[in-house]
Amino acid sequence: MHFAAYWALLLSLMGALALAGLAAWQLWNRDADKISWCEAGQSVLFSVFTAVSVVLFVALFKRDFSYEYVASYTDRVLPMFYAVTAFWAGQAGSLLFWAWMTALFGLAFSMTRGYARLAPETKLHFWMFFLVVEAFFLLLLTGPSNPFLKLSPVPADGKGLNPLLRNPGMIFHPPLLFLGYAGFTVPGCLALAAWITGERTSWIKNSRAFTLASWVFLTAGIILGCWWAYMELGWGGYWAWDPVENASLIPWFSATAFIHTAIVETRRGALKRSNVVLMALTLLLCLFATYLVRSGVIESLHAFGEGGVGRPLLVFILVGLGVSLYVAFTGRPATASKPVDGLVSLPGMLIVLAWLLMAAAAVVLLGTMWPVISKLWSANSVGLDANFYNRVCNPLFVLVGVVLTFCPWLGWKEGFRQPRWAMAAFAVMIVSGAAFFAMGYRKPVPLVGMASGVSSLVGLAALLATSKGARSLKGGLGAWLLHAGLALVLVGVAFSGPYQEVKEAVVSPGQTFEVGSYTLTYVTVEDFSEPGYTGGRAKILASKGGQTLGELTPERRIYKGFPQPFAEVSVIPSLGEELYATLLAFNDEKSASVKVSVNPLVNWFWIGGTLMCLAGFLCLTRAQGQED
Repeated sequence: MHFAAYWALLLSLMGALALAGLAAWQLWNRDADKISWCEAGQSVLFSVFTAVSVVLFVALFKRDFSYEYVASYTDRVLPMFYAVTAFWAGQAGSLLFWAWMTALFGLAFSMTRGYARLAPETKLHFWMFFLVVEAFFLLLLTGPSNPFLKLSPVPADGKGLNPLLRNPGMIFHPPLLFLGYAGFTVPGCLALAAWITGERTSWIKNSRAFTLASWVFLTAGIILGCWWAYMELGWGGYWAWDPVENASLIPWFSATAFIHTAIVETRRGALKRSNVVLMALTLLLCLFATYLVRSGVIESLHAFGEGGVGRPLLVFILVGLGVSLYVAFTGRPATASKPVDGLVSLPGMLIVLAWLLMAAAAVVLLGTMWPVISKLWSANSVGLDANFYNRVCNPLFVLVGVVLTFCPWLGWKEGFRQPRWAMAAFAVMIVSGAAFFAMGYRKPVPLVGMASGVSSLVGLAALLATSKGARSLKGGLGAWLLHAGLALVLVGVAFSGPYQEVKEAVVSPGQTFEVGSYTLTYVTVEDFSEPGYTGGRAKILASKGGQTLGELTPERRIYKGFPQPFAEVSVIPSLGEELYATLLAFNDEKSASVKVSVNPLVNWFWIGGTLMCLAGFLCLTRAQGQED
C-alpha cells in the first residue's frame, strides 16, 4: 500500500494543479461552464485524502513498521490510543491531517447555500485559490514529507512516541489546531475571490460558519495545549512563550480581530478592505505557524525541526502575501465602504480592540522571530525571554479587558446606549481594584486586569439578568457567554502568573519545607516499573494551618528509547490555590530535589477557556447578519 498511497497523492497533486489551471483558463476566457469540474474534483480530492489517511491509520493500528512514519512514532508497548493518534504526532502525518481537513472544509463549503449564492466568476476564483493551497500540501506530502516511505529491512520494533506526547492532550490538541488552520482556508480564499470580482453577496456572511467554527477549534486547541503544557512539561504554568505555543497564538489574534471588524462591516458597511486583508493574513499566519514549528528556524522544546519543508513553506507564504496584498489593493467591492462612527461607539471600540489584538500579534511575532532577526547583526542569535512578552503583552491584554468592560453598554452610534450601566461597570472596576489592593495584590498591571475581569463579569451578568433579548440566541447569548469566559480567563491570568509562589528544595525523607502558607512533608521516593518506562515516584504530604490537604506524587520517568528523564507533575486541584509539584531528581538514598508552586485561581483559566469554546458553538446557531 505504500506505493499505492503515494501515487494516489501524486496523481492528486497533478489533478489539483490541472483544475486550478482550468479555473484560471476559464477566467481568462471569461467562461464559467467548467465550475462543476472543480466541484467534482474537490470531491475526488477529499476521497483520496480519506483513503490514504485510512491506510496510515491502519498501519498505525497494526504497528506496521515497514512504514518509516509508523516506526518513528510508535513501538509495540505504546498504548493503542496513543499509537493511532500518532497520526498527527509527526510532521508528515500532521500535514496529511491538515490537508485532509482542508479538503473536507472545501467540500462542505461547496454544498452550502452561501456557495450557491456566489456568482460563477467568484466560484472560479475561489477554486483557483483553494486548489492551489491543496496542491501545495500535496507537493509537501509527495516531496519532503512523505508519510508512506517504506523501510527495508523492516525493524522488529519502532522508536516509540516522544514521551512529551504521551498525554491525553495529544489526542485532542493537535487535531483541533489543524481543524482551525484548515477551516480558515475557506474564508481566506473566498475573501480574495469576492474582492477581485466585486461579489454582490457578502463573503463574510457566506463563510461565517466556517470562520466561527475555525476560531472555536483554534481556541480549543490552544486551551488544550496550555493544559497539556501545564500537566506535561513541568513549567509550572500554562504559557511559557515557547515558540511552538506562540505559533498558534499569532493567527488566533488576527482571527479574533477579524471576527470583530467583520461585525462592523456586516452592520455598518465599513472596513471592507481591512477585513479582506485580515482574513487573508489569518490564513497566511496559519501557514506561518507551520513554518515556525517545522522549519528548524527557531529552537523549541517540542518543535519538529528541519524536515525539508521550511523553504517551500516560506516561499509559498511570501508569494501568498504578495498575491493577497495585490488583490486587496486592486480589487473593488460591489458597494463602497462607509465611514466608521466615532471612537466612543461600539464600532469604534471594536476597531480599537482589533488594533490591540494586532499589536499583540506583532509583538509575539517579533519576539518569536527575534533569534532569526538578531542574526542580521550578530554572529550569535539572541532570544527574548518571558519577561519581554510579559512587559509588552500584559498591558495590551489588560486594555482588552477594559474594552470588554464597556463594550456591552456602547451604542452603534456615538455614545453609550445605557450610560447608567456603563457608570456602574466603571464603579465595580474601581471598587474591586481597591478591594484587591487592600488584600495585598498591588502589582499595577495585574491589578487592573483583575478589576477589569471582575467588572466585565458583573456587567455581563447584569446584562443577561436585565435584558430578555440578551438571553436569547437571536440576541447574542452565545457571544455574551463567550465574553464571560474571556473575563474568567483574564481573572485567571491576572492571578495565577504574577502571584504564583515557587519553592525548590532538596529534601530527605521526613523533612518539611514551606511554600507560601503551605507546609510540605517529603515522605520518600519509590521506584516503579511500567510497560515502556521506569522511574521514581515521590510522596509529599501537603497541609495548611495544621490541616492535611492531600498527597502530591510527582514522578520522574525514563522511557524506552529515550535516555533523558521526563517529569510527570502532580497537583492538588482547587478553585482557589492549586498546589503543583515536580520531581526534579532523586538518588539511591531517597533524597530528592522537588519544585512546588502555589498557583492561585489557575483553574479559572481552564473554566473560562472551556466556556469560550462551548459558547462559540452557540454563536454558530445564530442566523447570519445578526451580530451585535
